[in-house]
Amino acid sequence: MTAADAPDLSYSSAPGRWVLAVSVLGSGIAALDATVVNIALPTIGRDFRTGVAPLQWVMNGYTLTLAAFLLIGGSLGDRLGRRKVYLIGTVWFALASAACGFAPDVVFLIITRVLQGAEAALLTPGSLAILEASFRPADRARAIGAWSGLGGIAVAAGPLVGGYLISAASWQWIFCRGDGDRAERTARPRIARPSCRRQD
Repeated sequence: MTAADAPDLSYSSAPGRWVLAVSVLGSGIAALDATVVNIALPTIGRDFRTGVAPLQWVMNGYTLTLAAFLLIGGSLGDRLGRRKVYLIGTVWFALASAACGFAPDVVFLIITRVLQGAEAALLTPGSLAILEASFRPADRARAIGAWSGLGGIAVAAGPLVGGYLISAASWQWIFCRGDGDRAERTARPRIARPSCRRQD
């Protein structure tokens, strides 16, 4: 690693806060989707006139693929570039989320939830790797601590967000990520370039 490639972002700097915000946004949405659907399952079951077993796969399809591909997602980030894999995961996760919202039946919803989990496996390790490679050593622990804490808040907020969206609109809205995706596209150019590639 050359001096030019060394991580140099400060936690208190504006670029550092942008990188942290983008990283937390991606991993937080992935964590939120693991719990936000729980509260919507009865409504989904009534709308699709389906039983408990398919609804279990609406949940398990996401968590199983997320867990199964998590290490693969991290390896792809090391091989192909962390920033590139993270942005690919962001785009495809948004598309899979939109497909979930437009699902015409429970089988289609299960398939799109499986795809969501696979894309979430690109976001979660990618966001942490970007932080590790972007912040200088003195600030790295603070950045990772903030990432971890805010990710935990996203998990806890899932049922609350899901309940509000169902009562205010419909269960399809829990898969809408329009505002978050626009914010991430705005912040995307601020991700530090040195975080993009594995350093040998």
